[in-house]
Amino acid sequence: MAPEDHQKQSAETLAAVKRMEDALGRSEMDMTPYFHEDFQWRGNRGCGTKDGVEAFRRNWQWPLRAAFTDRTYITEKFLADGEWAACFGHIEATHSGPFMGIPATGKRVRIPYMDFWRVVDGRIKDNPVSVDFAAVLAQLGRDVFEGQGWEAYDSGEAVPPRPEA
Repeated sequence: MAPEDHQKQSAETLAAVKRMEDALGRSEMDMTPYFHEDFQWRGNRGCGTKDGVEAFRRNWQWPLRAAFTDRTYITEKFLADGEWAACFGHIEATHSGPFMGIPATGKRVRIPYMDFWRVVDGRIKDNPVSVDFAAVLAQLGRDVFEGQGWEAYDSGEAVPPRPEA
């Protein structure tokens, strides 16, 4: 692919992703204009995998919106390369409904995420995602690492083990 064609494809990919992000920010529920019929959303542990737009709506949009209201999406950086785009950022939201077994607390939380998208024919076909639910749970008072997270090494509270010579 010629460099100018690659640049054009990258710009089109980014535009398609930003249209979808804007729709999420407007709390749209119908994502079919943005996602392929055979769209796949692949989340990290705790988030699950969604095969298709309806599964995304039912098993991601609904539970997220039930648990967290007054959402503000803050994307810190977008990147695009050909048919792929990526971003990192966070959602600021109020914990208004059940989340991972924790009843609503009314606390304002920060939900860090990284998103990757493959765009085909102007719509998103593949979406590997990493959402830091462990960080959200910590904000709600649940340490999923039970004090054994490596942050203890960073703070000096624990000494990291060393490999055998």
